[in-house]
Amino acid sequence: MKQIKTIYSNIYQFTDVLEPMKLSMHQYLLLTEEPVLVQTGAISQAKKTLPQIKEVLGDKPLKYILISHFESDECGGIALVLKEYPNAICICSEVTARQLWGFGLAQNIQIVKPEETFNGNDFEFKIIGYPSEMHMWEGVLFFEAKRGIFFSSDLMFQIGETHGQVIECNWNHAINTSGADQLPSIDMQKKLISNLEMINPVFVASGHGPCMKIVK
Repeated sequence: MKQIKTIYSNIYQFTDVLEPMKLSMHQYLLLTEEPVLVQTGAISQAKKTLPQIKEVLGDKPLKYILISHFESDECGGIALVLKEYPNAICICSEVTARQLWGFGLAQNIQIVKPEETFNGNDFEFKIIGYPSEMHMWEGVLFFEAKRGIFFSSDLMFQIGETHGQVIECNWNHAINTSGADQLPSIDMQKKLISNLEMINPVFVASGHGPCMKIVK
């Protein structure tokens, strides 16, 4: 069995590759006093990664599941994860919460809003608005301020098999190539870019593509 390693600090990365386009779909486990899973992956990915997550957690229960927006690679495996960890709390936007409730996928949900902070015993997530939902309803992005880790979801998107890869990048360059300019209105683009400019990450845990070590 391949050794399970951290990719940065106490962050574990799990990856499935979508063929034939070679799209890496990453999810992350932040192993703190209250363990946090960032995205579940699609159901096929969750089946593969749950045994690895259980191996890392050992006797610890999974406390939180962070969901950027309602899409298969973000939360398609939520039912499987919650079957294994039924007390885990889903953290998401109001729109995502309505969809999780409506499809009967999760009940234990905490709604967060942009510019709020979500705190635990050993983490502090700043919530960033992200117009990613169907019809551009607002999803959320997560920046863990204590460790300086930004979870980019579908931003900073790159094709390729990128599990375990870390590149160096300037934060301004990362913002300028993040894909924010593809949003359908100038106001949405400016708002998202402004939100990103307000944080100073040292590491980007990418949803699709290599992770980034931020350099000056």
